[in-house]
Amino acid sequence: MFEQLISKGFEIEFRSHAEAILSVDFPEVAEQLENVLLSSTIPIEEIIGSGGGETKGTQRLRNALAAHGWRKHNFVVQRIIDGVQREAQSHEIDHVKSFDAGTIALEIEWNNKDPFFDRDLENFKRLHADGAMSLGVIITRGASLQDSIFSLVRRFADDNNVSSHADMERIGLNPTRRQISDVMKRVTRTKNPIPFRDAWADQFTSDKFGTATTHWSKLQDRVQRGVGNPCPLVLIGLPRSIVTFGENQENVEQLLEEGRDEAQD
Repeated sequence: MFEQLISKGFEIEFRSHAEAILSVDFPEVAEQLENVLLSSTIPIEEIIGSGGGETKGTQRLRNALAAHGWRKHNFVVQRIIDGVQREAQSHEIDHVKSFDAGTIALEIEWNNKDPFFDRDLENFKRLHADGAMSLGVIITRGASLQDSIFSLVRRFADDNNVSSHADMERIGLNPTRRQISDVMKRVTRTKNPIPFRDAWADQFTSDKFGTATTHWSKLQDRVQRGVGNPCPLVLIGLPRSIVTFGENQENVEQLLEEGRDEAQD
């Protein structure tokens, strides 16, 4: 199951018999998810232009899932005593699809604060206990992607000859005063100064994709502690290879512009 994804570097983990449940009760789900994920790419320009927020690539992934019937749904769980509603809880899930055998819920955590994993897993746990869903899926940045963000950003700087903040403005990037200050402190310090490209790539990576954001190791921390247990889970880590280079200059400018617009919304 998910052999093609694994061969492409995706990380796949099953929890609480999720693999058996998928193979027996939901055989079409693995094929759907695999087809959608195999066709997904995120140009590096979208990562840079979005400033760490949700990229057009992750939006395309969401749209592809929606096209297969995975749509946002708000579960409402009510407690009724003698015909009178005493309380109600709602759980909004971004992607939900129902099948003859049951319902599957899916969340994509591209780059939120890592406590979002607690929210997702606890929602899955409650909904599973209430019989509202059979299995949960979480898609996030895999370890290979998280570990490579710096080198990917550094390569973007090399490819676009970014050696100063003026060069950043030339290609349509507008760092904040704080970001400029952080970079220049590293470039101009007396002890162990570093080249501008390294300083900017490191500042961007730590500021936008730091350890306190949603990625594979933070998800592992939760599930290994039992968060979400015993809800069956499928965990999917997006690999480094999902990030692409080599867009033509017109596409680069468009992607950077779209990313800035998205970050301002």
